[in-house]
Amino acid sequence: MSLRVLRTVSHPPSHQPEPGRRHNEAGDLVLSELNPHAVVDDIDGDVEPLNLLTFGSVREVCPKCQQTHLKLVLRQHSVRMAHLFCADCASCFDAHYADGEPALTI
Repeated sequence: MSLRVLRTVSHPPSHQPEPGRRHNEAGDLVLSELNPHAVVDDIDGDVEPLNLLTFGSVREVCPKCQQTHLKLVLRQHSVRMAHLFCADCASCFDAHYADGEPALTI
């Protein structure tokens, strides 16, 4: 699988979360590894790497390689579902709170 992170979109430091945004009091996220073929279209279809637009790093570290902060990848042209991505080991993860509430949905 060859995935390449194209660029990261970030908000200016003065950006404040919207008041209506949901926050979960449970704290840490529970990560579940996803099959990359179920998350991203045409992983092996082209010889050229896919360009994924990421939306910054999150505080969670990859549970597989345990050294890299995961990057948030939202739905886009070839991405079927929002997920967290490790650029070092090319793993994809879903995230939810301990109470089962999804963390990557709006």
